[in-house]
Amino acid sequence: MDHVVDPELSARLVRWRHHLHRFPETGFNERKTSDYVANVLQALGLEVHRGIGGTGVVASLRAGGGAAAIGIRADMDALAMTETAEGRAHASQNPGCMHGCGHDGHMAMVLGAAHLLRARPDFDGTVRFIFQPAEEHGRGARAMMDDGLFERFPVDEIYGAHNIPGLPVGTIATRAGGIMASEDNFVIRVRGRGGHAARPHMAADPLVAAAAIVLGLQTIVARAVDPAESAVLSCTELHTDGIRNAIPSNVVIQGDTRSYSPEVQALLERRMREVCAGVALAHGVHCEVDYTHEFAPTVNWPQCVPVAVRAAAAVVGPENVDAEVAPMMISEDFGAFLKAVPGAFVFIGNGAAGSPGGVPLHNSAYDFNDALLPIGARYFAELARQRLPAPRGGL
Repeated sequence: MDHVVDPELSARLVRWRHHLHRFPETGFNERKTSDYVANVLQALGLEVHRGIGGTGVVASLRAGGGAAAIGIRADMDALAMTETAEGRAHASQNPGCMHGCGHDGHMAMVLGAAHLLRARPDFDGTVRFIFQPAEEHGRGARAMMDDGLFERFPVDEIYGAHNIPGLPVGTIATRAGGIMASEDNFVIRVRGRGGHAARPHMAADPLVAAAAIVLGLQTIVARAVDPAESAVLSCTELHTDGIRNAIPSNVVIQGDTRSYSPEVQALLERRMREVCAGVALAHGVHCEVDYTHEFAPTVNWPQCVPVAVRAAAAVVGPENVDAEVAPMMISEDFGAFLKAVPGAFVFIGNGAAGSPGGVPLHNSAYDFNDALLPIGARYFAELARQRLPAPRGGL
């Protein structure tokens, strides 16, 4: 196995993570976050470039004379939600904003990998440490690429990771092919004619129509999608301009869909529009559907997965690596990178259910498990060493 992280670096990883957790920033607003990351990387002696895709940071570390390069990516943004963490010393100090998905830990792990590789540069080539904004929006990866990420900082392959509550600490999981789903968002606007709640015959009730739409949408996955395919359609918000004794004139339904194939994506959108149009006609109201494609599916390149598996096994032991994990319906805009260059994404266990790290992602009480920090740092460092091996006899 790889060298164990020394206690001094472990403590530094925790300090980095706790600082980043205290000062979370949402997508494309990660100014203090990116400054902090860039300053740490500069202090380590890396070549640092700021402002890529808005607030993104890229740092390069070279060793030997090899021409090969790999990218290691961390996401930086937080969620617009309030942290409920009684007694948590490093809780968010930015009201209404928290690291509820663990991006603070992802940054600290990649900073730790940079430290390990800088201290022991026994590899041949270039490692690019890519700190990406706005993952939660699904737009940060594309913003960096539109800003010339891979033209300015070319890589042959790119690798990323996400912590996963429910998986025990010390386990790493991945798979060839699709590992995370696409995400499409929808906003359905139903417009009727409001009126007095006591005289519904004088109104064209959009709320009843909206209720029928929500129920009708649930039949799409159940009755239109091949059961062998993966798909999820969730209505998550419903807003009206009515009050207790007034039928509304407008109702807005919001939600998202998840899938893996372009054919299923197209089917979900088409059937949604058909259901909405049919229900609106039946209820005498008007309906509009805005449907947007936010996240591409994350599809690991088959030739890169064995690299990730070997690196993971070197760090946590082969018995703690799952190379055929079941695909998840969560989404990650790392998939946009994988459409441009080869690479692989892994899950790192944040803690089994019921353990300190078992609180779900996007929960107001969630916290990244500090026990992962050395594991993630060692994994990424080992990945670089295995993918960019030094010539025999050393550099």
